[in-house]
Amino acid sequence: MEKISDRLLNWASILEPTTRMQAERTASMPFIHPHMALMPDAHLGLGATVGSVIPTDRAIIPAAVGVDIGCGMMAVRTQFTGDDLRGRNLATLHGQVSRAVPLSAGRYNRKLRETAAARVEELRDLPGAAQADGVAHNWPLQLGSLGSGNHFIEVCLDEDDRVWLFLHSGSRGIGNRLASKHIRVAQDRCAGMDLPDRDLAYLEEGTAEFDAYIEALHWAQRFAALNREEMMDRLAEQVSRFLGGRGRTEEVHRAQVVQCHHNYTERETHYGTEVWLSRKGAISARAGEWGLIPGSMGAASYVVVGKGNVESLMSAPHGAGRNHSRGAARRMFTRADLDRRMKGIAWGHSDAFLDEHPDAYKPIDQVMSDASDLVEVRHTLRQVVNVKGD
Repeated sequence: MEKISDRLLNWASILEPTTRMQAERTASMPFIHPHMALMPDAHLGLGATVGSVIPTDRAIIPAAVGVDIGCGMMAVRTQFTGDDLRGRNLATLHGQVSRAVPLSAGRYNRKLRETAAARVEELRDLPGAAQADGVAHNWPLQLGSLGSGNHFIEVCLDEDDRVWLFLHSGSRGIGNRLASKHIRVAQDRCAGMDLPDRDLAYLEEGTAEFDAYIEALHWAQRFAALNREEMMDRLAEQVSRFLGGRGRTEEVHRAQVVQCHHNYTERETHYGTEVWLSRKGAISARAGEWGLIPGSMGAASYVVVGKGNVESLMSAPHGAGRNHSRGAARRMFTRADLDRRMKGIAWGHSDAFLDEHPDAYKPIDQVMSDASDLVEVRHTLRQVVNVKGD
């Protein structure tokens, strides 16, 4: 761990100067308490650094939470093993999953599935539903959809050749709309203030605007968790169908389930003080708490348990963290190279994924080494199927 200042601690051994400067600007805000923590995967973000843990006293910076509220991971360890998959055409399973879950930005369900309907009703009964209706009437059809970018659905094998189902997504378009609305409100309220960055505009506790944001935030975080549950149900259904040809008729048995946000805010106590803790690209890592840290496309992912590191605000990295922008990655990497890196994995075989090339990200092994005092690795996952939206 590097102590950059009394208000900024850093666990990233790979940290660009611009990222450090951005984090220092955020840490300079007067309501940061007691200090910010930069995770090993820290990289430049909008307003606040991705891979940062931001404790705030009586205020929240909406752009520091970001527009993909509740983005996170879900993993299920099944009863199946690699022997159940070997010799099968995994491209078939890739196609099944791609048809069962809407992929890519702006693509949603055509109708409300029965499993999604119960989850939609839960969301309708939560505070914040009226705000959701006000910005996107079609949000029920978004439940159970993946999105694009670094979001994915995978079938993986662990170190004991056990099959895991693994996915990454957030609150989709509805979360983006809600976040964007409240970011604008914060910027309007802070107009004329001498902020280090316009995207550090904040809302103060005790105001109607703050309360409205918290309501929308919690609603979107629940949407994101239910969105992952809905997709996991569909993934499990397709895996069960795929394996049915070998006489297996049983449904996927969920021997272990891990789910965690890595883009969210909660009320937590640190150093004896209750704060609003925003994890922008970070997971909670309290002692004994299970978490998920994905690698980049074609790289290993990890199932971990937190060590409860106090200085890190009981947090850990959320993934590999970008090393090159999407534009730079498209200029640097070739399809032939990506094909080579994805050998042995059933994937989308498209130039659309060049910006997700493994080398566009920090080496996940380095990130995990930097996080050795934050989490303990329990399982290492290697994907055999990777489904992404373009």
